[in-house]
Amino acid sequence: MAQNNELDELIAIAQKFAWQLAPECQIANGQIANVKSFGSGNINDTFLVSSQGIEVKSFVLQRINTNVFSEPKLVMQNMRIYADHVRDRLKKEPLDRRWEVPQVLLTEQGLDYWQTENGEFWRSLSFIAGSQSFDAIASTTQALEVGYGLGTFHHLVSDLAPERLADTLAGFHITPRYFWQYEKVMAKYEAKHDAKRSPELNYCLQFVADRKGLAHILEDAKAAGKLRSRIMHGDPKVNNILFDKQTQLAVSVIDLDTVKSGLVHYDIGDCLRSGCNIAGEETEQWESVQFETELCQGILQGYLSMARSFLTEYDYVYIYDAIRVITFELGLRFLTDYLAGNIYFHVKYLEHNLLRSLVQFRLVESIEAQESVINKIIWTYAKTPKSPDFS
Repeated sequence: MAQNNELDELIAIAQKFAWQLAPECQIANGQIANVKSFGSGNINDTFLVSSQGIEVKSFVLQRINTNVFSEPKLVMQNMRIYADHVRDRLKKEPLDRRWEVPQVLLTEQGLDYWQTENGEFWRSLSFIAGSQSFDAIASTTQALEVGYGLGTFHHLVSDLAPERLADTLAGFHITPRYFWQYEKVMAKYEAKHDAKRSPELNYCLQFVADRKGLAHILEDAKAAGKLRSRIMHGDPKVNNILFDKQTQLAVSVIDLDTVKSGLVHYDIGDCLRSGCNIAGEETEQWESVQFETELCQGILQGYLSMARSFLTEYDYVYIYDAIRVITFELGLRFLTDYLAGNIYFHVKYLEHNLLRSLVQFRLVESIEAQESVINKIIWTYAKTPKSPDFS
C-alpha cells in the first residue's frame, strides 16, 4: 500500500473518478479503503483502488508517463473512440462468450483525466472483475486463448476507420525507421571506438548487415498496396490478455495506450514473437533460444478463428514475414540502444542490451529455420469465413 502523504494524494486523485463507478464509492457513503501498486508495466504507474461502501468496488488508477506519451489527451481520445466503437459493435453483433472492454471513468467535470498542479496526468479505468493475466504461455490451450484474444480485438475494430485515431507515437512499429536510427548510431559508434569488438557484438553487426532488407518487407508491401493500415494494438504481449479466473478463457485485451493506425502484422508478429519464446527476452542462454511451433499453432488457430472475418490473401502471405520482421526490429532496437550507451531501455549492466539483441537475433534464426513448418500452420488455418468446421 502507498504510504503517508503519497497515500493521501492517491486517495484524493482516485476520488475524482470514484463518483461515476457507483454512489457507494463516495466519501459520504463509504471511503477509499485501499490503494496498491498493480501490474508489471514499466511505463505508466498503475494502482488498484478499492472502495468500501455498500459493497466493495475496485478500479484502476494510472499516472501516464508523459515522457513517452507527450500528448496524453490524444491517448485518451483514442481510447474512448476505441471503447465506444467496440461496445456499439458488441451490441449489434454480440459474441457467444464473455468479452469485456475497459471503461474510461470520467471526473464530475466530464473529463477523462485529472491533471495535478505540478502537471501529473492521471486517468482511471474500470477493473475487469474475476480476471487474471499471465507473463508467459503455459500450455497450447492457453496459447489458443491468447490468439483468440488478439483476433477478437482486431475483429471488433476491423470496421473502425484508422484515420479516426490520432498518431500518438510517430514511427512506432515502422521497422525502416528503427533501421535508419541504427545506421546513424552505428556511424557515431564507429567514429568513437576502435575496431576491437567482442565476438557477440561482431555477431550482431554481421547479423544486421546480412538482413538489412528484412526491415523493409512490411512497409514495402504496404506501399505496393498489398497490405493496408488498420487499427493495431501496438503491444499484444501475453500479459495484456486477461483470462476469466473460472473458465480460463480470454475475456479482454488491456494496455490500450498504443492503439492507433498501423499494420496488424506488427501485432500478429509481436504476439507470436513473445508468446513462442518460452525462454523469455531476458535469458542469458541466448544460444538455446527457440521459436516453439506448437505454441505458434495454438496462437494462430485462436487468432485466425476471429481474424479470418477480415484478412485478405495477401495478409496471410505476409504473416510469416511479420514474425521475423518484428523480432528483427526488437533486436535492432536493443542493439541500437547498446551502441548509443543504453539511453532508452533500462539495463542492469553494461552488456544487458547486447544480450537482449542476441536473444532476438537467435530467435529470428530459429524462425527462419522453421519457415516451411510455420507457413504450413498459417495456411492450415487460413480458411474462409464460411468454413463450417474451424477446429
